[in-house]
Amino acid sequence: MTLRTQKTSLGLVIGLLFLVGIAPALGMTFEERQKLDLSAYTVTDPDASYFDMRQRMALLEDTGNPLLMQLAHKLSYGVSCQQMLDIPPLEKKIRIPGFYPSPDEWRFAVKPLTEFEDVVSRLAGTYVATGDDYYAQCLVKFLNHWAENDALMDFFYTWQQPQAWFSTESMIFSAAMAYSVVRPSVEGMDEQTQRIDDWLSRLAYQHSAIPGHQSSCCNNHFYRRALYATMVGVLTDDDELFRFGVSAIYSALSDLTSEGALKLEMQRGRRASHYQNYALLYLIPNLQIIARQGYDVFNLQVNGHTIHDAVDFALDTFEDPSALGDMAPHEQYKGFFQDDQYFAWMEMYQSRFQSPRIAEFIRSYRPVYNRGAGGYVTLYFMDPQAQQHEIVQSRREQQKEQVWRRTAG
Repeated sequence: MTLRTQKTSLGLVIGLLFLVGIAPALGMTFEERQKLDLSAYTVTDPDASYFDMRQRMALLEDTGNPLLMQLAHKLSYGVSCQQMLDIPPLEKKIRIPGFYPSPDEWRFAVKPLTEFEDVVSRLAGTYVATGDDYYAQCLVKFLNHWAENDALMDFFYTWQQPQAWFSTESMIFSAAMAYSVVRPSVEGMDEQTQRIDDWLSRLAYQHSAIPGHQSSCCNNHFYRRALYATMVGVLTDDDELFRFGVSAIYSALSDLTSEGALKLEMQRGRRASHYQNYALLYLIPNLQIIARQGYDVFNLQVNGHTIHDAVDFALDTFEDPSALGDMAPHEQYKGFFQDDQYFAWMEMYQSRFQSPRIAEFIRSYRPVYNRGAGGYVTLYFMDPQAQQHEIVQSRREQQKEQVWRRTAG
């Protein structure tokens, strides 16, 4: 199927949904998103990653910050490229059980998927830490191997069993974001990079052509699809994909309450604060990519709301779950406070807006790593003046326990 045919199919799918009247209960509908005039948003720099890697590599080379130096040193040990290339591409149909009904089975099934994300993020991070082209070239070879095998194109999906669709979302944006870090520096591999560009584009169009069911059409899963659409759109100089990603920002801002809550995420009950944060985990990187193309989207207003309102509300619920009011139970799930990956967005946000609350909150989580949504974000984004040392394990656990207790209500 050609890209033109895939684009037409995407439009037909969405059009059919309008005809049968399927629309989300809250937030911006498909029809409203289609009516958005996003013509002002175009890709301006296909080589712009989600951060300025050359500037950052120069900073890391001269920094005296012990935390950044330690992190770069750990990455400098590197990995075996041949070992990475021996990992078999997922070319057969991918089927994944649901997480909540079968967490153990889910964890087993997604191991090859998360391994892929760790590999691409590790190679990109090692390249930034060392400046060694070996790792940039290895990442291109690795992705080219998967592209040659048309990996990830075949996954099982029904609206009752969407987990394979969900799980491949993060594989696409982890690949695209890591690839964006190294592609501008790779020379003499034009055939491979063209093949990867084409593969990522086909993946993005095929995957995003599935609109989702009920909330997954428009909630955090839409934000995840938008993240890969924006990054792949930049890499392939594709305004249509790029605007798909931009539309998620308009949709999210239109979903905000006066308090800054994302209404669709509030529907998760005892996990409402977790999913408010989870949505930011993808919205903030998306905003970062768009901003790197020259757009002031962090200050974009929809119905008088900006992304800062959603950030402030998330922090409010961390400090006092009663901020949820009558939107969700105050006895909130607290498990995500034990895992630094959920706060990768904070490093990106903090690099632009110095929030005292985030500065205090994130100290005990550094260095922060998310294998999909940003990789080694502390290495890439932290101001060297913000924090000199990693919090030792005992103090880290004490601080996390304090956060845990504050959220107990």
